[in-house]
Amino acid sequence: MTTTNRFTHLLATRPWLLADGATGSNLFDMGLMSGDAPELWNTEHPDRIAKLHQSFVDAGADIILTNSFGGTQYRLKLHRAQDRVAELNTAAARIAREVADKSGRTVVVAGSIGPTGEIMEPIGPLTKELAQAAFAEQARALAAGGADVLWIETMSSREEVEAAVAGAGSVGLPVVCTLSFDTNGRSMMGISPSDFSEIEKTLSPRLAACGSNCGVGASEMVACIHNLSAAMGPDVVLVAKGNCGIPQYVDGSIVYNGTPELMSVYAKMALDSGARIIGGCCGTSPKHLRAMKDALDAHTKGKTPELEEVVSALGEISTGARAQWGGEQSRAGGAAAGANLNRGRGRRSGGAAAAGDADKSAS
Repeated sequence: MTTTNRFTHLLATRPWLLADGATGSNLFDMGLMSGDAPELWNTEHPDRIAKLHQSFVDAGADIILTNSFGGTQYRLKLHRAQDRVAELNTAAARIAREVADKSGRTVVVAGSIGPTGEIMEPIGPLTKELAQAAFAEQARALAAGGADVLWIETMSSREEVEAAVAGAGSVGLPVVCTLSFDTNGRSMMGISPSDFSEIEKTLSPRLAACGSNCGVGASEMVACIHNLSAAMGPDVVLVAKGNCGIPQYVDGSIVYNGTPELMSVYAKMALDSGARIIGGCCGTSPKHLRAMKDALDAHTKGKTPELEEVVSALGEISTGARAQWGGEQSRAGGAAAGANLNRGRGRRSGGAAAAGDADKSAS
């Protein structure tokens, strides 16, 4: 058994690490149907999950995320599998561990932990204690299966971040947490990169790395990393795991318009903006990841790109992210022209957040 954690070892010895690409959207190409739980494939089709992990390792990934995004009892309950948390999460980590261990190099297994899909107190019914217990249950199973690090992703609320980090932290492995800043430069529940910087300082345990995943495209992800870096400083390890371009509805299905060339530019700009762990989220295939790896290998980290350089290379950036880039952190400063800031004040849209998280489980 190794005595040095693979994740912390790689971070200490490498200038950047390549995380993998999408799980759900690639599993759809393998036959997963919309509405199905990807986690059930850990026991029903382990060979397909292993094949996906292997494709990312072959593309150069240093970190592969387990097929366990929806692995809490609350998400599994939607598929009448709430009593299978230990079985499905342990299987997810074991499949990834086997692929990593036969790679011939150090590959980190990151135990993916997504939101519960529930709304937490004080807005919703889920207590912090119950949420923390659910995250701890999932984390124990991922650790038992061989995860090197617990990877909390696509979070949107402070309350759930705190519960997830506390639950995952009870296992003793390093913890990573990423939010999705997909609503005008903020999470669905209103957290900005600057807010996340302040939240991170209060978490127990402190994070081994943090950042952003999913979102609304490569340009917005780079802007988010710039804004996180400005708020957090150079000593925090930042993660950029952006979607492969913008989703589009084509012939009855969702596809992402990001090309390997666009994702290569995104990877270099994310590195220059302050990210040390770079990967892809929804829509990112092994082909995209290989292009990102080749681009990063050939790239020497340079100065932080200017905002308009990002827009020119990757596409437009939201009003809110633009305002934050310029140092304006207020909601009014980032509001789109004509926005009615009073409408809905005092009410936070839990339904939208829950729906977004539900989509991510198979993305």
